[in-house]
Amino acid sequence: MSPTSTFAFSLAGLRAIFDRWKYLLGLAAGLALVISTVVALRLDNIYSSTAVFLPTSPQSADPDRLVEGSKLELGGRTEDLDRVISIGESLPVAELMVRRFNLYAHYNQGAPGTDQVENRTLQEFSSNLSIVHNERDVIELTFQDRDKQLAARVANAMVATIDSINQQLTLENRRNVLELYRQRSASLGRHYEQTRQALLRARRRYGLFGLEQQGRYLAKAVIETEKELRVAEGGGPGNAAALRRALRGLTSADGGNVINLENWVQGADSVNLASTRLADLQSRFIAARGAYEQAETSLGSRVSSLYQLQKAQPATRKSKPFRTVIILSSVVLTLVISVLVILLLELWRRRPVLG
Repeated sequence: MSPTSTFAFSLAGLRAIFDRWKYLLGLAAGLALVISTVVALRLDNIYSSTAVFLPTSPQSADPDRLVEGSKLELGGRTEDLDRVISIGESLPVAELMVRRFNLYAHYNQGAPGTDQVENRTLQEFSSNLSIVHNERDVIELTFQDRDKQLAARVANAMVATIDSINQQLTLENRRNVLELYRQRSASLGRHYEQTRQALLRARRRYGLFGLEQQGRYLAKAVIETEKELRVAEGGGPGNAAALRRALRGLTSADGGNVINLENWVQGADSVNLASTRLADLQSRFIAARGAYEQAETSLGSRVSSLYQLQKAQPATRKSKPFRTVIILSSVVLTLVISVLVILLLELWRRRPVLG
């Protein structure tokens, strides 16, 4: 028989080999079954709690949009989603959760204060946390733990912390916007008061308190007085000298009348300009003041930056371990390894002897 043929296993040969090693194979499978069963039964049940949420667009939460009646927009932008996920996976958030729920003791890592304890606790916390952007454009935050109540509390606390930090990122800018509104409102208020005082002085100087009414009165009075004067000068009834003085009082600033045509002509443009300016400032001041008050209310109300679709709830069933899969996998793996070892031993025994 050639050396090559000595290494070939026929079906009958394999049957004979397995028949010779069947008790050891059975023993290996039995040990694997017992050991894997003991190990699987000693594993803690792990429960998963998931919170589902969406970020709102930070621009829609700014005061300068809210005061215009804009609604909060659900953030489908990639940068909004990435920002929220980055916040959730950041080290400060993990440290805050570890301290808040005393996970040092829960994970049996010992008393905090050393780098080893901190690193092991944070590593275990991170391994139990999952934040993903799924195919439906929402964020799923999942936390796993052997305590189902704790898993739900940590997941909900994570969402609240992400929301708070996300708001802080734009809070300073929103405060700056609010300060700009305040300054703009105060500036318009000052300009409005200055213009109002200037208009009041112009009215007092020229005796103009109602341009349209006074204009009609002056036109009518001048026409009637002049008509009477012409009749008196033509020999008709009336005192021509008195009518002449009356006409001078109506038309000349030094004629003694407070309301006269000369002052009306001189002051009409100034009063018209000041009145138009005052009306414009008044409308702008009212709008700016309203915008400031609404922006102040918006900033004080701390509009949420997240829209939570589902709060995390305590799980009703475990998510792992899959004990049956662990036991079957262990038995199958043990059998495969045992078969390979047996075949190698048989090959070694059948190796050709040289010399």
